Amino acid sequence: MSTTTAPSLDEYTWEVHPEAARWVSRTVAMLAKRNPTIDRLGRVLREKTGTRLIDWIDHLAVDAADAAVERELTEVGYIAESNGDGISWRHPLGMFPPVIVDAGRVGIGVRCDSLDDCLATLPAVLELPPVAGNTVIGRRGGPFRQATLSTLDGASLWIVERHGHQGFAEPDVDSAQIAAATRHLNAFRSRNRNSFSADGFKVAFQLFAAAADDLGRAWACDLFFQAEREYWQSRNHAARVQYERQNRLGLGWANHDHHTYRSSRAAFRYLIATLEQMGFLCRERFYAGREAGWGAQVLEQPECRIVIFADVDLSPEELVDDFAHQPLVGRDELGTVGLWCELHGEAFLEAGMHHLECQFDFDASRAQLAEQGIETMAPFTDFPFLRQAFTRGETWPVDPRRIERLVKDGRVTREQADRFRREGALGSHLEILERNDGYKGFNQTGVSEIITRTDPRRMIGA
Repeated sequence: MSTTTAPSLDEYTWEVHPEAARWVSRTVAMLAKRNPTIDRLGRVLREKTGTRLIDWIDHLAVDAADAAVERELTEVGYIAESNGDGISWRHPLGMFPPVIVDAGRVGIGVRCDSLDDCLATLPAVLELPPVAGNTVIGRRGGPFRQATLSTLDGASLWIVERHGHQGFAEPDVDSAQIAAATRHLNAFRSRNRNSFSADGFKVAFQLFAAAADDLGRAWACDLFFQAEREYWQSRNHAARVQYERQNRLGLGWANHDHHTYRSSRAAFRYLIATLEQMGFLCRERFYAGREAGWGAQVLEQPECRIVIFADVDLSPEELVDDFAHQPLVGRDELGTVGLWCELHGEAFLEAGMHHLECQFDFDASRAQLAEQGIETMAPFTDFPFLRQAFTRGETWPVDPRRIERLVKDGRVTREQADRFRREGALGSHLEILERNDGYKGFNQTGVSEIITRTDPRRMIGA
């Protein structure tokens, strides 16, 4: 097991960065003025997917001839970093796109899950000619690909597909690695999720170790979570509706914000150890209060831009300990998270994720999903810098053997058991999120409220 030291409770205090947000917005507007295709893409994203251009930006490239650029970046909190094939500017405290300062390369890169899917659909939507295959950078199936959609007045619009690769040039990969990537992705998709908890985590651990040996940790991690999103989507109708909307432009889930796993107390240390094997680092810890009875560890994989929210039943005295790495003793009482796991299984195993949260235009996405028959619950966060709401929950049937075990152990009443047999129990959600001014954190009070509102015993949203 990992011996990683838990971060202090005040180590991660995220703030807004309006100056950096204004710099990014001003730069995007300047590039869109030079190349109107960028502005047209922004309108299409909002109208067809309920999302914002800013949330899809992979990177910005600006002209180094302007000597003020680097000074401006420094003043708004960016720092220069080596990315293996050059220098990029990144903001360590806010959610902003990296910036390349490189004369002769100016424009905006937009993320997608699959370059091939994107090039098959997006040019026609934007009324652009097809992109010639010989202009695509990067090998199909590799960790980085890029294509130019449009260049006007020296400003380009690029589409970028990346799998754990942080640089901006094609990495050196061979055919054997590309074949291995397909093989390992399929292994992740078909992994045994129905094992007893410890055995199930061991299987995932071994599969990932084999993939990392062939591909490196970051590429393997990206592929693992591609499979995780696919499994979750197969069990959530709202997810399938929104995915189709986004993939009409070939973009997939490249606007994901974080992935949420619910864990039993017994399995929590296995979950954290497996995530740390994948390169995740522990960020802030959450505790929602004595009455709520749950806590969470936030983790981030910096190479892959993947964030995990790991929920577990927790008592107040356990917050002062390193609950992510120390075994949590069993207890008779089940909170919202523990009961969900007893009804459906571990989120990392048979149940799949509790929810995926993606970045949207909050009002536009909710209105457009409503037109598709997808309702959203009342927002549990509504700040100028952070807005969040769940779609109505997907109800899953519950294995009768799980219900009987809960009744036998006195953890649910006969009345609750009968309702679970008859109606099922809340399973998963899609979460709608809008971030502004680069805010990177979460609303602890609001998260506490939504955990309570999604307790299977209340059946809200079923």
